[in-house]
Amino acid sequence: MPRHAPENQHAETVTASTVTAPAHWRTLDFISDLHLQASEPATVAAWQHYMASTPADALFILGDLFEVWVGDGIILASDDPDGAFARQCQQVLQAACARMPVYFMHGNRDFLLGEDFARVCGMTLLPDPTQLDFDGRRYLLSHGDALCLGDVDYQQFRLQVRQAAWQANFLAKPLAERQEIARGLRSQSESRKASGAHYADVDTAAALSWLRANHASTLIHGHTHRPRDHVLDTTTPPVLCRLVLSDWDAAAQPPRLEVLRLAAGHPPRRVVLAPAP
Repeated sequence: MPRHAPENQHAETVTASTVTAPAHWRTLDFISDLHLQASEPATVAAWQHYMASTPADALFILGDLFEVWVGDGIILASDDPDGAFARQCQQVLQAACARMPVYFMHGNRDFLLGEDFARVCGMTLLPDPTQLDFDGRRYLLSHGDALCLGDVDYQQFRLQVRQAAWQANFLAKPLAERQEIARGLRSQSESRKASGAHYADVDTAAALSWLRANHASTLIHGHTHRPRDHVLDTTTPPVLCRLVLSDWDAAAQPPRLEVLRLAAGHPPRRVVLAPAP
């Protein structure tokens, strides 16, 4: 069972870098937690169709686009099924980036996606968190896992694997060994889900601290797979809230294929996509 944080523990408050939307951006899309993998072709197909058809002027992918990413070198593994799948996804991203800016923020599954892959695709990597100024409002973007303080074990693991020395050591291992480690971590995660273990949600005090430090009114994040709009503070204008992105699963009943869309002059809305034809 995960150990829980003491009540007074807070995520480190950070002042984020800023993306300022140019005037011609009228529609922005946000997605996260697609967990793309070759074994779930319906979700992959839905993503491919969406990437080719979205009317957005810019797309923000807030982490866990991939179920697992063991290093950019997987693209070169021509005789490996994971390499073929990664190249397929690369082509989809390249085509989308040719039409619109695509921003990528690391999640807890694909934090090893590097600058080389992003550059080849045409994506811009974002630090977590990032401020977004759009349509007269400031939003704060995050994957969300850094704010789930209730699971101390995970936070300690996250701190370890985000260190440059750990990543360099991991990426120096042979590809087969990295894939085996990744399979082991995924197996542990699936076992925990099957056991009915409770997963910590975003800590409200920490979320408010991040919003106030960055003079933002709305936090947009994924990670928790609990799509919902939360009002955090109404005491002084503007109202502070967080919008939680949905995970994707085209094979679920009903399918979970949701995009959060910001359109200039309108409140945020959730767009539910149909599975790919």
